[in-house]
Amino acid sequence: MPPCQVVTEHEKLLFLWSQANWCPAGAGTHWDIWWKDHHGIFACRSYICCPSSQVCVEASMKLKKQVTVCGAAIFCVAVFSLYLMLDRVQHDPARHQNGGNFPRSQISVLQNRIEQLEQLLEENHEIISHIKDSVLELTANVEGPPALLPYYVANGSWVVPPEPRPSFFSISPQDCQFALGGRGPKPELQMLTISEELPFDNVDGGVWKQGFDISYSPHDWDSEDLQVFVVPHSHNDPGWLKTFDKYYTEQTQHILNNMVSKLQEDPRRRFIWAEVSFFAKWWDNISAQKRAAVRRLVGNGQLEIATGGWVMPDEANSHYFALIDQLIEGHQWLEKNLGATPRSGWAVDPFGYSPTMPYLLRRANLTSMLIQRVHYAIKKHFAASHSLEFMWRQTWDSDASTDIFCHMMPFYSYDVPHTCGPDPKICCQFDFKRLPGGRISCPWKVPPRAITEANVAERAGLLLDQYRKKSRLFRSNVLLVPLGDDFRYDKPQEWDAQFFNYQRLFDFLNSKPDLHVQAQFGTLSDYFDALYKRTGVEPGVRPPGFPVLSGDFFSYADREDHYWTGYYTSRPFYKNLDRVLEAHLRGAEILYSLAVAHARRAGLASQFPLSNFALLTDARRTLGLFQHHDAITGTAKEAVVVDYGVRLLRSLVSLKQVIMNAAHYLVLGDKKAYHFDPEVPFLQMDDTRLNHDALPERTVIQLESSPRYVVLFNPLEQERLSVVSLLVSSPRVRVLSEEGQPLAVQISAHWSSATDMVPDVYQVSVPVRLPALGLGVLQLQQGLDGPRTLPSSVRVYLHGRPLSVSRNEAFPLRVIDSGTSDFALSNRYMQVWFSGLTGLLKSVRRVDEEQEQRVDMEFLVYGTRSSKDKSGAYLFLPDGEAKPYVPRDPPVLRVTEGPFFSEVVACYEHVHQVVRLYNLPGVEGLSLDVSSLVDIRDYVNKELALRIRTDINSQGIFFTDLNGFQVQPRRYLKKLPLQANFYPMPIMAYLQDAQNRLTLHTAQALGVSSLHDGQLEVILDRRLMQDDNRGLGQGLKDNKRTCNHFRLLLERRTPGREPGFFSKLAAMFRGLIFHSSRNRNREVREGASASFPSLLSHLTSMYLNTPVLALPVARRQAPGPALRSFHPLASSLPCDFHLLNLRTLQAEEDGLPSAETALLLHRKGFDCGLEAKNLGFNCTTSQGKVALGSLFHGLDVVFLQPTSLTLLYPLASPSNSTDVYVEPMEISTFRLRLG
Repeated sequence: MPPCQVVTEHEKLLFLWSQANWCPAGAGTHWDIWWKDHHGIFACRSYICCPSSQVCVEASMKLKKQVTVCGAAIFCVAVFSLYLMLDRVQHDPARHQNGGNFPRSQISVLQNRIEQLEQLLEENHEIISHIKDSVLELTANVEGPPALLPYYVANGSWVVPPEPRPSFFSISPQDCQFALGGRGPKPELQMLTISEELPFDNVDGGVWKQGFDISYSPHDWDSEDLQVFVVPHSHNDPGWLKTFDKYYTEQTQHILNNMVSKLQEDPRRRFIWAEVSFFAKWWDNISAQKRAAVRRLVGNGQLEIATGGWVMPDEANSHYFALIDQLIEGHQWLEKNLGATPRSGWAVDPFGYSPTMPYLLRRANLTSMLIQRVHYAIKKHFAASHSLEFMWRQTWDSDASTDIFCHMMPFYSYDVPHTCGPDPKICCQFDFKRLPGGRISCPWKVPPRAITEANVAERAGLLLDQYRKKSRLFRSNVLLVPLGDDFRYDKPQEWDAQFFNYQRLFDFLNSKPDLHVQAQFGTLSDYFDALYKRTGVEPGVRPPGFPVLSGDFFSYADREDHYWTGYYTSRPFYKNLDRVLEAHLRGAEILYSLAVAHARRAGLASQFPLSNFALLTDARRTLGLFQHHDAITGTAKEAVVVDYGVRLLRSLVSLKQVIMNAAHYLVLGDKKAYHFDPEVPFLQMDDTRLNHDALPERTVIQLESSPRYVVLFNPLEQERLSVVSLLVSSPRVRVLSEEGQPLAVQISAHWSSATDMVPDVYQVSVPVRLPALGLGVLQLQQGLDGPRTLPSSVRVYLHGRPLSVSRNEAFPLRVIDSGTSDFALSNRYMQVWFSGLTGLLKSVRRVDEEQEQRVDMEFLVYGTRSSKDKSGAYLFLPDGEAKPYVPRDPPVLRVTEGPFFSEVVACYEHVHQVVRLYNLPGVEGLSLDVSSLVDIRDYVNKELALRIRTDINSQGIFFTDLNGFQVQPRRYLKKLPLQANFYPMPIMAYLQDAQNRLTLHTAQALGVSSLHDGQLEVILDRRLMQDDNRGLGQGLKDNKRTCNHFRLLLERRTPGREPGFFSKLAAMFRGLIFHSSRNRNREVREGASASFPSLLSHLTSMYLNTPVLALPVARRQAPGPALRSFHPLASSLPCDFHLLNLRTLQAEEDGLPSAETALLLHRKGFDCGLEAKNLGFNCTTSQGKVALGSLFHGLDVVFLQPTSLTLLYPLASPSNSTDVYVEPMEISTFRLRLG
């Protein structure tokens, strides 16, 4: 090898860039060159030089080698030490002679040794983390070679040379223990087990058709009276058959106005209300006198606000960000206007229940909750076993800290006929709105009778019989009887009829001591308080003998085989738009909060549009409104859906304005040059939508002689390397970094259809590394940079169809009339094979494996039944298994290959599928990007599905997420109909066996199942021509062109090699000694009902759901102010932390921000058992510790206080310490002031 040669900076650049083409490493001889960095320090670097071109590629860094050697040495010493210790224990003769029992003193010594060992391992992890930080800092400061150019190799693929900077995947061993479980007692009621064991028969139960006969003895209450709470309520849907505003005008405002006057007539009256969205609208329209009356009613306990969310949300499709946000919005409104703090949850109408909601309610400091729509067979089972009231616990919880007391209503519905007792024919006679002469009557043909002195004894006896029978289903002698229905109490006459007649019944019952009953009006919390008092516990504490439950209540059936699994997919266009709005809201909240804090610190707050806070508030409320259980579900009338869509789009445009205004301020090098002018915006939107039901159209950047700038926003709390694609007006484009360094780009055509290019519009794609939660800057110039402007090549397969294909001289294009051979795309991680006939995915082969993994896709079509019961907005009632999708014409396939991404587009009549493979290190390159543009507007009673088939031996088990917050194992149950085996998939579903895990990540909620081993099946869209008899009165005929977006991630299991290996060895060591403990833990693990994604999987989901926003700087004649990238975080968050929100709180004055923000952090649970080597991105965990004081660059944390989830309760006094700790899976809220 030649000796090191000293070169000047100019010589170095000439030497490195003398040729445009790069050669693969290893093709030539080595050179060592002395480089001088910007500190004046010389370093000798090794290069591989190609004889053909004399161009050099950096081969290695000595520092990186040293770190590798040190790490390997530490690893070897640790493993060898552990081996010796284990060997000594296993071969100790004294241990064997004693049957494995150590003397107590030796156990104590060994226990201390184990703890010391674990402590040393953690210290070792911290040392490596410090080394990693030092290396990253050194490599960031050392002046390296210019950005490396991709090169084309003989096999026809592109290679992107590796970056010179190292990457780390440094996971604390203790952080891996959490996902292994094995702590805490097993809940008595595990829903997965119950579903497997229940027969799900539908035996006629008599008057309670879905239940059984209930008997009792009149003496059952001799020792303790039956205490009855009748709870008047009115369920108000914020949009369903009418729009939100129409419901308010025609019904809701009258209900609330009557409530104020009627409750004041008698202090014994009670009422509960749940939907703050309606309450807030009404509040804005009433007098100060009426507001004071409402506050008095809340204060004296006559009126209770239950749950206190903006809406009563759907729990299947809603994402946990939106669930929390609508809860915060409702709770903050209640605190500000009523001084009310909700104590109990009330969810009578969502179509199935997720354990995420009880977790959120408990963390908001609620102690009790109620649910209703649960599968009738589960209700019957729980009633028979006196398990209708239970403590609902999260699957990962080992110390009962997530427990919340839950009441499940036992009968069919929440209306009056199904709430007083098991016989609806009798209960209907006590719904006094149905008195003869009214608009509604009892279907059982026996009308109610007004209560008089003459009939009160007979009527009260009949009602008490129902109360007693119902109470026999519960463990306590306190009984809850809801009294209400949809939009009830809108007329004064109904208030009078219900309250006067019931009060007469109560007075009679309470006057007869021998009946052993006390009946009264009550609120929901009155009932729970009485129950806690009777059972001798504090509110929220588990009453003695009551069971603990874990799991969820999906999927729901209300009768026969009528499973409510269709709404998991119904109207997917709006499910997607919901998530787009959510991502924009989170991004806008964070950027606005940071911009305001920086502007205040700089004394420039008066220059910044603080009034944008009102736009944020409106968007929060729009997103909250859409979480309603008839909105995101797709189960409202068409006109109502349009109203929701208009609101969503209006808020989306507003949020883009907030983001652009904040980014404008933050990206300026000279903040004093900032000037806000709404008439002349500094930035343009990244895309626009012509109307609420149109797909977005990306902004085309018009190139000209002067440079155009683009500001890029990364909403992730991690640094990211992503390919950013922009539309430009010319293929002759140069892209430069913020520092003016030319960047390599991929130029592609922009297609309007399978065979037509859009004239004069081109796509330029560039890999960009963006700071966490930060802003980057690109410069675009017109002109060609030959070595760096790299055109994509295109092949179009017509399969014999007589079509003409657009051509452009800028792109090599081949048209293949007929060809059916399979073909492949590849990157540094995998080779992906596609069918030459269908254009759909067939298999994936990792580069370090010889064997291909089957991952094939096919489209399917479900029909609906020919009988009277057919699929509709709510129900999925298929006519059997899905049939293969048979297109009218063979697909047109378009294969694009380039240096930074390659893709296959398969264009069918009803769906265009794009599978894209990014050629980048890290998260982008490790998974497949899949999108399906679906258009089934000519279908009649059909549903389009996508099936993925693999060789994974899943054994009937698959996994779906709940609200993007947690993962729930599922089992395919053959005893149930096909439609019962579908579940909601808000963000992911996966299959796994001992070797592999395949995860389908999704950017919109859809229904998913695994009907056969190794398969995942997703319903993409549904078009149904009829109502399904659940009250909507319409089918689903307003389908839109919808783009469903996915990521497909194939991971390899690595038992024994993942991070956490040391801790597992230590646990084994402990197990050898403490044998009984080991057995107990193993039993718990075997019965575990929790599963977790890997860290890579979490990050993949985040990349998919929070894309980079590209905001072009508006064209200006004069040179504008200098733009600088914005790095808000001084240090990266640990990669198991998600910054859920940084939400500016409202000032006393409406529409303006206070100086405080709410910081919400979520520490994710993750599975270490999946391969984590050569991932190409930095990832470190910290055992749940975060130093908030040093987190924000250029800002100080001047106030920090931990609070309950919705900020109503401080959890500790404000502290000088800004170091915080968060347990795995927990969401922590902090009241924060930045200065």
